[in-house]
Amino acid sequence: MKRKRFSVEQITGILKQAEMGTPVQQLCRQHGVSEQSFYRWRKVYGGMDPSGARELKQLREENVKLKRLVADLSLDKVMLQDVLQKKF
Repeated sequence: MKRKRFSVEQITGILKQAEMGTPVQQLCRQHGVSEQSFYRWRKVYGGMDPSGARELKQLREENVKLKRLVADLSLDKVMLQDVLQKKF
């Protein structure tokens, strides 16, 4: 099954429609989203405006990059320490 990617603006728009009173099942069917995805979006982006949600998404992506960088540097450090211990 092909995965659809929704932008932050689309997600917040769908959540706003649900807040206005549109039934969740109807929204999910209309946009081709599972109810599980809808409730996950509501948990993450509920009550946010599109700019706040976009900023949250960017911060999470930056956090993932920084964690990966720290892991790589830690691995390099351990490898260098092992090489130094074997030499002496």
